[in-house]
Amino acid sequence: MTVDSSDIFWITSRAAGTAAMVLASVGVGYGLVIGGRLAKGRGADRRSIHEILSLSTMVAIAVHGLALVGDTWLRTSVLDVTIPFVGSYKTLSTSIGIIAGWGMIVLGLSYYARAHIGAARWKMIHRFTAVAWLLGLVHTFAEGSDAGKLWFIALIGLTATPALLLLVVRHIRTVRPQRAPKLRVAPS
Repeated sequence: MTVDSSDIFWITSRAAGTAAMVLASVGVGYGLVIGGRLAKGRGADRRSIHEILSLSTMVAIAVHGLALVGDTWLRTSVLDVTIPFVGSYKTLSTSIGIIAGWGMIVLGLSYYARAHIGAARWKMIHRFTAVAWLLGLVHTFAEGSDAGKLWFIALIGLTATPALLLLVVRHIRTVRPQRAPKLRVAPS
């Protein structure tokens, strides 16, 4: 297979989009592990790993969207890839991806505003990262030339499934009321 130099933007966008979804899945899963106190080790070390995953995801999202501006077949503008419902190519699934991308970026960067908004408020806001990530999964499978390929489904499935399971467990824990332990009365 020969690659035409005009395809480099499309290939770059595909690679960055795939990397963004893998990194986001690992980052969300790892965040759920450390948030649920399932990981051992010092908090600062765990947060550093989560931060690196988050920042890497943000860079991959930016490269994914901006590389499309150079794609000569798609012919998109910066507005088409940054503002939902502006572009004409697969408008709904593209817009879901744009919303997911901005959600991941803004919610990821919210960590740096944590001291200003308070830890409790930040935790409440940060939970919406899961919603942005889920929207990213919808975009991933609703659009793109790799969406129906077995290797792609397996890759995203292998990285997203653990995060999905952790998210379900977290949701069940927060929805299901904790039962108070039964008090035993000593026989008299």
